[in-house]
Amino acid sequence: MRIFKNTILILVSLLITSCNDKSSTTQKEEPDNTLKQPVALADPFIMLYDNTYYAYGTNDENGILVYTSDDLISWEKQATLALHKNNSWGDRWFWAPEVYYIPQNKKFYMYYSVDEHISVATSDSPTGPFRQDIQKPIIEDEKCIDNSLFIDDDGKAYLSFVRFTDGNNIWIAEMESDLKTMKKETMKPCIHVTEAWENDLGRVTEGSFIVKHKGIYYMIYSANDYQSQNYGVGYATASSPMGPWTKYDKNPIFQKPDDLVGVGHSAIFKDKGGKLRMVFHAHHDKNNIHPRLMYITDVSFSDDEKPIMKIGGNIVATHLK
Repeated sequence: MRIFKNTILILVSLLITSCNDKSSTTQKEEPDNTLKQPVALADPFIMLYDNTYYAYGTNDENGILVYTSDDLISWEKQATLALHKNNSWGDRWFWAPEVYYIPQNKKFYMYYSVDEHISVATSDSPTGPFRQDIQKPIIEDEKCIDNSLFIDDDGKAYLSFVRFTDGNNIWIAEMESDLKTMKKETMKPCIHVTEAWENDLGRVTEGSFIVKHKGIYYMIYSANDYQSQNYGVGYATASSPMGPWTKYDKNPIFQKPDDLVGVGHSAIFKDKGGKLRMVFHAHHDKNNIHPRLMYITDVSFSDDEKPIMKIGGNIVATHLK
């Protein structure tokens, strides 16, 4: 009888050990990213500098955040703001930053919106602190948002931005060589609301960004109110940054991809391999707009006589380290 009881105890002990081993094995086999926190960044922009990616966007009420990454997937939030409101004109609504390194000036330039005015600040480092030497917006007497810098092959700089004229519409102007002062007399309209997909919750075209391919200028832009699940991306082309701009007749080219909604306010950059990528935000999920999340996808051009821009394919979800 004692031998039988001992046998039972041994079998129970082996069973418990086996279950514990299986539980341990199961935990180890779970993907490392199952509990990763996504990067909550709206109106995102990515710059590659010195083999590190820097991401900026709309997220903090006190200024502009910056994240860093080696692989575009796992991101680390920097401890301090790249731009703090104490170093800027305006003290609220810090939106849609873009950062560029200008080698001849050995400075980083941040173009951003604050209190519905377009502004620019500079820094010696991509992580900041960015400061305005003279704390004032680029256009003092008018509300504007979403300014984006484009420097052409000849070194001439242009700034596209949104004016509130019959809704949100995209304009462009030449910049002085200091990259801070606009030649206001050159301001011209680029994109205004003309299509049904641009007028879902409001008359909105915004978030412009210009790239040049085979001598053709491509301006991507977002349309609809950002709160709409149909927020999406289209593009227009021109033979000059000053236009006139012609919308692609099959817009939108990027809308509700891979079950995401509210996609847009995008920017294009080259990755470490020289491949064109686009960073964009999407609604948090189908039931919640905020916090909006940052994603990355591919950009390519067709081989047509007049190339067609293609956006989409592989979509990368970003997360915090």
